[in-house]
Amino acid sequence: MNGLSLPNTELNLYVIFDSIMTEQSITGAANEIGMTQPAVSNAVARMRQIWNDPLFVKQGRGVKPTPYAEQLWEKIQEPLFEIRQVTSQNTFDPSTATRVFRIGVTEHPVDMIWLPLRQHMENEAPGISLHSVPIHRNVEDLFQTASVDLAIHYYVGRHQHIRSSRLFNNTLVCTVRAGHPLLEHMSGENVLDLDAYLSADHLMVSLSGEARANVDQILAEQGVQRKIAMTVNHFSLIPSILKGSDLVCVTPQSVVAPSVRAGELVILPLPFEIDPAPISLLWHTRQNRDPGNLWLRNLITKYANSEVLKRVARLEKI
Repeated sequence: MNGLSLPNTELNLYVIFDSIMTEQSITGAANEIGMTQPAVSNAVARMRQIWNDPLFVKQGRGVKPTPYAEQLWEKIQEPLFEIRQVTSQNTFDPSTATRVFRIGVTEHPVDMIWLPLRQHMENEAPGISLHSVPIHRNVEDLFQTASVDLAIHYYVGRHQHIRSSRLFNNTLVCTVRAGHPLLEHMSGENVLDLDAYLSADHLMVSLSGEARANVDQILAEQGVQRKIAMTVNHFSLIPSILKGSDLVCVTPQSVVAPSVRAGELVILPLPFEIDPAPISLLWHTRQNRDPGNLWLRNLITKYANSEVLKRVARLEKI
């Protein structure tokens, strides 16, 4: 196992160690693997002696792993998963399975696909539960701590143990309310005047709390900047705020499509290009061949593609 050595008689320590890392708690690990807390504590004492490292330090009601423990866990996760796969029934029947999937996701994909996924579960997989986990820039941490089974996110990292599959391109559009003053500042090519755009008050969604997005990087390269007058951390708030104010927002097209179709909001072509943001389905290599995880990945891909195409098609009919 990547240079790690441990007597065969102590291989069960890997399982206990993995559970403690996952639960971040001695008590939680004991409950998870069906051992008493003293037995797990004794196992930790043996680990510390064998690996010559404290491994865990107390933090609140749980424990925090040392750097060595983090490195060790990174190396054993995939081999442990392979062992579990070999020794368990490698099948997954969604009609009879009982399982909770934790998915790192922002509220935008939840708004699009959670309902069709739930409808599918009610008809085809009644024992399956989906729990959403908040996500912004912490996607790698969520996978490293096994806090999620999957994630749906804009991810440009290259972590060696994170796999990805493109779901859809998040086309970004500039949106204002019907009758907005900016509608009077279109160029002869029916493109929004840059100075008028910069003089407006802007609304943006910030999941991290930082008032800066790709648009601001594009503007900075031109030596200009816009005024962020308001930030929110929910995409669902955008249509109602825009309809009742003079704010301007660059947002995913699918977020505002229903309001644009209803004539409440208007899309204004910008005087600069914004590349679409690719939204991907992410998972850890330790679950690459897990049949349940693979089943859900296929299902999410199906409904995400269907819903995005449906919303865009409705907008294009305007």
